[in-house]
Amino acid sequence: MTRYRIDKPAPAAPPPEDDPFDPPPDDGFGALDLRDANAGAEREAIRREGLSPRQLRNARRLAQRHGLPAGSDAEAVRQLRRAGIDPFQRADLLDGVAPGADGSRALALQDGPPLPLPAAEDGGPAGEILRIQRGIIRRRRRRMALLWARLAVFVLLPTLLAGYYYHRLATPLYAAQSEFVIQQADNTQTSPLGGLLSGTGFATSQDSIAVQGYLQSREAMLRLDADMGFRAHFSQASIDPVQRLAPGASVEAAYRVYSRNVRIAYDPTEGIVKMEVIAADPQLAVGFATALISYAEEQVDQLTQRMREDQMAGARRSFEDTEAKMLAAQRRVVDLQERFKVLSSDVELGLITTQLSQLESQLTTERLSLQQMQSNPAPNAARMQPVRRRIEALEAEAALVRARLTEDSAGGLSLAKVQSELLVAQSEVATRQLMLAQALQSLEAARVEANRQTRYLSLSVKPVAPDEPRYPRAFENTLVTLLIFAGIYLMISMTAAILREQVAA
Repeated sequence: MTRYRIDKPAPAAPPPEDDPFDPPPDDGFGALDLRDANAGAEREAIRREGLSPRQLRNARRLAQRHGLPAGSDAEAVRQLRRAGIDPFQRADLLDGVAPGADGSRALALQDGPPLPLPAAEDGGPAGEILRIQRGIIRRRRRRMALLWARLAVFVLLPTLLAGYYYHRLATPLYAAQSEFVIQQADNTQTSPLGGLLSGTGFATSQDSIAVQGYLQSREAMLRLDADMGFRAHFSQASIDPVQRLAPGASVEAAYRVYSRNVRIAYDPTEGIVKMEVIAADPQLAVGFATALISYAEEQVDQLTQRMREDQMAGARRSFEDTEAKMLAAQRRVVDLQERFKVLSSDVELGLITTQLSQLESQLTTERLSLQQMQSNPAPNAARMQPVRRRIEALEAEAALVRARLTEDSAGGLSLAKVQSELLVAQSEVATRQLMLAQALQSLEAARVEANRQTRYLSLSVKPVAPDEPRYPRAFENTLVTLLIFAGIYLMISMTAAILREQVAA
């Protein structure tokens, strides 16, 4: 097979601006003429393809790189296609170059003998390009091999280990789910804002958040451990080493296990507290959940107990003090009645007034009789003397009765003083009774307010023992592990590449 060596051609003259497809008068390659009778038709077909100027320039450069005689863009496209090279596809430098018997390479054309290129040993441009390309290919292969090795070590291997653990070693765990809501007593609200928020989750949001915080606290964990043996359950040998709690573990280690297996969430839009308790035994998971719900009920009662007690204590003290003073006033009235031997000053005054009226009536009658006797021309002294004595006796008795009203006697105080003290004591009793009625009304209002402040825990979803384990989620956890390690590897690779670029710059 005859071979021809092609010298590096001189740069071809650019085509005219009006038609980039037409070849110049002289292509500069007089030594080798590859055009045949169909060259014009092929160039015309290439013009009708509607190639962009950029594609034509790339074809011209590619033809010059391969040493093809092309005086125009269309001729370059034609020569490349005849050589079996796609001018519009990125390909290897040696595509379309056939190896020879002695190790050299030659450009195979469709209508002529292959055109040899300089071998790598010749030290020419083609040999240098071949060595560079081989070096690039080797470096790319090494980089790809190193990339896959790093991916296998830092991403695939941890993912396989995690998948093996989740599918084979992890202890199946059961989850008992429950939901409850904290409600307020439904009474008439005292403010428009309270009436607006009544019946919504905002009315008891603080209480729900407080209960959630309590159930997630160390105190709740210690109570659950004391009542149900939480730490002993998670320290069993049947639980895998990753989730197992050491028998002599600290409180903080037990609390981490508790936080991982007791999940509580509060929905502020509906006011519902959702709780999920995880354990290796379904019945024990239900027991843990029931115990935590009872702790929540106690906490709800304690949240408003102090407020209710404070509201009731003031009203109760006021009522008791008013009642004691009313009883003291009542005892004073009784003491005055016993001391003065008067049941009622009004009754006593009525009796004395009646007695005076009778005495005055008799006295008037006797005086009239005496005047009638004295009107006689010869009055009988024997008959007049008894009348005068009766008149004197009636006047003396009337004077004594009047003295009882306003003057003190050896037997006690006057009726006026007795009546005054009794009226004051009775008035104080009436006042204390009115105050006692008001205190009783305040006590009842405080009781109603305290009842309105009472919170109730309503269990909407009771914990039920599951029949299938819920955790671990092997596929999801394995996928998450893959994504995590891939992300870490990607971040480290990008950081290392940026640092290498900065150092190289």
